[in-house]
Amino acid sequence: QVQLVESGGGLVQPGGSLRLSCAASGSIFSINAMGWYRQAPGKQRELVAAITSGGSTNYADSVKGRFTISRDNAKNTVYLQMNSLKPEDTAVYYCSCTIVVVTTSGGRNALDAWGQGTLVTVSS
Repeated sequence: QVQLVESGGGLVQPGGSLRLSCAASGSIFSINAMGWYRQAPGKQRELVAAITSGGSTNYADSVKGRFTISRDNAKNTVYLQMNSLKPEDTAVYYCSCTIVVVTTSGGRNALDAWGQGTLVTVSS
């Protein structure tokens, strides 16, 4: 019913930058919160950044001042600009959105959707 497709991961040297994108598609009525999570090897998944439908943002302390989350509502897309990357930022990054979908009966239903994940490796 809904699909999230991420892109933009890869290998980057410490101090470098990457921009992740996540596009939602399907029977979307509206998208509420959008966010990025990450999971490093052997660690639990953690919230990196989130943005509400009104544009309010919050960040994990570890990425404040380095990462910026933004969204393009016309494209149903959320972005994560990552600057000054550190080796400890290495992880699989997942986007997650709370999406209100149109059901087959014409009603509305809210669900949490997840992308497939994109690997970010910060290494020299």
